[in-house]
Amino acid sequence: MRIQGKLRLGFFPLPLTEARRIRACLRYPDSPFSAIDPCIGDGAAFLTITGESCARRYGIELDAYRAEQAAAVVDEIIHGDCLDVHCPVESCGLAFLNPPYDWTAGETRSERTERVFLAHTYRWLKAGGVVVLVVPAAHVRECGEILASHFKATRVFRLTDPESVRYRQVVVLATRRSRREREQLRDDDIVARRAQFANIGGNYEQLAPLGDVSTPLYGVPESGPAKLEYRGLPLDEIEDLLPRSSAYRQAARILFPEPATFKGRPLTPLHGGHVALCAVSGMLNGVFGSGKDLHVATWQAVKVVDRSEETEEDGTIIRRERERFTKELTLVYASGETAILR
Repeated sequence: MRIQGKLRLGFFPLPLTEARRIRACLRYPDSPFSAIDPCIGDGAAFLTITGESCARRYGIELDAYRAEQAAAVVDEIIHGDCLDVHCPVESCGLAFLNPPYDWTAGETRSERTERVFLAHTYRWLKAGGVVVLVVPAAHVRECGEILASHFKATRVFRLTDPESVRYRQVVVLATRRSRREREQLRDDDIVARRAQFANIGGNYEQLAPLGDVSTPLYGVPESGPAKLEYRGLPLDEIEDLLPRSSAYRQAARILFPEPATFKGRPLTPLHGGHVALCAVSGMLNGVFGSGKDLHVATWQAVKVVDRSEETEEDGTIIRRERERFTKELTLVYASGETAILR
């Protein structure tokens, strides 16, 4: 995963326009049922997908801030890693999965996170339960074995929101098979279905877009309450106790040193080179002036490119580029006026 994705813990939420289209594909029972999102984020998409229903909503989220947001829209939230959460099999009628798009280290080899999440959670669905899986088209392949063996009535749609197109996302809608239906499957059927899933990435442009459907495509069955059990580390307690540990205090001297302060005047006048080094190193940053001249000053070194052209006698144009560093001063005045000086 790229650095930006790791900073967000793989959180790239489903656009609400697509969530509303998914909602139109689902028909909910009049009696209560359990629905789960094992990577719920802030809960907005999950709430839209399960809107106007008798759902008992369960969510799992690794990020503490987003878990706090999601707590307002679900009946139960677990702050932790989905893979450390256990749930009795066949407890839920609906599972919405939009897992992180990344690789995870397994015991013997690395695996795609999309497959790991599906393998860990699909058993929580009861027979006839509906899975809604949002993944990049190229990685439906990794989920193909589970989808072909354990699910039926599978449909794959291309998502058309600009954010979804950016990641070439598709949504997989399917119903979980019963044990008897799995036993009646032939090996040839499974192989053929896996081949179809393996070709999804190459046929992305030919997939039907997920549009507004007139009638629901999948009926979600009723189900009893789910009992989630978190067996991982208590992240909140660890975060609170960490600053009081001796190891943290020892490491803090290196990781969070007190900023150095310099006072006094130099013994001899500074020449231009000395001033430039002090400026671009940040030693001359700060708040200066008073009244209408009160301002914040920040220096930095920036790279600029000088371009020139020369025309030879035969008419050939030669373009030259030369890179150099220069000093840049950014000023922000109390009045709101800004200036950049080079």
